[in-house]
Amino acid sequence: MTPALRSAALLAALGAGWIAAWRLGLREVDESSAYSFFITALLGFGLYASTSGIVIEEFRRELRTVVVAVTLGVLAKVVLIFGVMFLVYRQPEHLVFAVAVAQIDPLSVAAVRAKSKMSDSAKALLAAWASFDDPITVLLTVYITSFALQGGSVGGFGAFTVNFGLNLALAGGAFLLWLLVRRRRLAVTGRGARLVVHAVSAVVVVVIGYVAVSFSLLLALALIGLFFRPDLGKWVDGLAEVGMFAATCAVGLVLAFEFSWALAGVGAVLGAAAFCAQAVVAWVLTLPQRWRGDRVRLSLGQQNGLTAIILALLLEPTFPGAIAVVAPAVVMVNLLHALTNGIYDHFQRPVPRPAVVRGNVNVVSARVGP
Repeated sequence: MTPALRSAALLAALGAGWIAAWRLGLREVDESSAYSFFITALLGFGLYASTSGIVIEEFRRELRTVVVAVTLGVLAKVVLIFGVMFLVYRQPEHLVFAVAVAQIDPLSVAAVRAKSKMSDSAKALLAAWASFDDPITVLLTVYITSFALQGGSVGGFGAFTVNFGLNLALAGGAFLLWLLVRRRRLAVTGRGARLVVHAVSAVVVVVIGYVAVSFSLLLALALIGLFFRPDLGKWVDGLAEVGMFAATCAVGLVLAFEFSWALAGVGAVLGAAAFCAQAVVAWVLTLPQRWRGDRVRLSLGQQNGLTAIILALLLEPTFPGAIAVVAPAVVMVNLLHALTNGIYDHFQRPVPRPAVVRGNVNVVSARVGP
C-alpha cells in the first residue's frame, strides 16, 4: 500500500468511526470501560509488535542511540513543540499537549515496518524509540500536568514506581517462561512437535498480554517483545496494520461529538510542530556517517496514534478540549508522514556503495538513500 493510499484508507477509517458514532448516538464513548480496554489492548499490541520486529543484534549495537532518543530526544521534542505552540498561542497549558504528541506511535511503526526501505539498524532504532518513549511521555505528562495545575496532582512518583516495578516483575516472569519454552523447543524434534511448541508460546504471549492490558502494565509488553517471539510469520505485521485502522476508527468514535474547527486549527499547528520537531531531533541524532542512508527516513518518521489519544483522554477532565486538539494533531502528523515519505520515495535515487572485492571479481552494489 502506497503512502497516499494508506493516508486515504486511514481517513476513511476515521470517517467510518465518526459516522458510526453519529448514527448510533455513541456520545461519551471514551468513558466506556469496553472502549478503554479496547484502545489499551491496541496500544499494548502495538508496543509488542514494534519490539518483536527489532533485530536484536542491531538493537544492542544502537542501544546508546536508543537511550538518548527516548530520554533527551523526547525532552528536546517537547521543548521544540511547546516553543512553537507558545509563540503562536501564548497559552502555557499547551505544554501538556506538546507532551502528548512528542512520542512516536509504536502501532503505526509496526504496521509500516515490513514495507519500510530503512536498514535493519534504522528499523531497530525507530521501533525501539517508538516502544520505549511511551513511559517517558507518561511520566512527563504526570509531572508537567501537576506543574500546570500549580500543585495539583494526577498521580505521583510513588504510584509510578510501583507500576514500574510491576512491569519489571511481569516481564521477569515472562522471561522465565520463555527460558522454559525455549528449552523445550530445542529438545523436541519433528515439525508437528515444533508447531505445538510455537502454538503454546503464542497462547502464553496472549495470556501475558491480557494480564498486562488489564493492569495497564504496557511497558512489560514492550520488554517481552525483545525475547518472547513465537514464529507467526507475517501475522504480527498484518495484525499491526489492521490494528492501526481499528485505532483510527476508534478515534473517529470519540471525535464525532468533540470536534470544533477552532480546536482543530490548534491541533493542526500542534501536529505540524510535532512532525518538524522529530525532523530536527532525528537529524541531530543521526549525524554519524553510518546513518547517511537512513537519516531522511528517520527524520520523516514521526507518527502519532493511540498513545497520544490515550493521553488526551486522560487529560480531558483536567483540560477540556484536549481530545479535540490532540485528535486533529494525530491526523495532521500522519498526513504529513504519508505525504513527505511518498514524495521522498518518488524522487530518491540509488546511491552506489563502495565496490566489494570477492575473489577476483569486483562487485558494485547500490542502496536507496538520500
